[in-house]
Amino acid sequence: MNPIRLFVGNLSYQTGEQDLQDYFSQAGNVTSVNLMMDKFTGKSRGFAFIELATPEEANKAVEMFNGKELQGRALTVNIARPREERPARSQGGDNGGWRGGRDQRGGERRERY
Repeated sequence: MNPIRLFVGNLSYQTGEQDLQDYFSQAGNVTSVNLMMDKFTGKSRGFAFIELATPEEANKAVEMFNGKELQGRALTVNIARPREERPARSQGGDNGGWRGGRDQRGGERRERY
């Protein structure tokens, strides 16, 4: 059976992966903990993804821990959504379609209202 991934938000910046492992193991078999870290500072970004072994354990964790306090912060816990496909970022200099302060007719933009 595939593990079910949970999103856990509003974490204290002091919360570590082992803290999450210990806390969420109350709901079932935690198969992985991925605490998101800032790539520049190396500090926690305040959210994590946790996988539990079964849908029943994942639903139990949501019921048990959503809104509950861990290290002084009320947690947001829900079933993680799949990552949405995003268009690739342009590397060119097209300015994302911004044409400057003039409209298509060449005059200055006016406020509509």
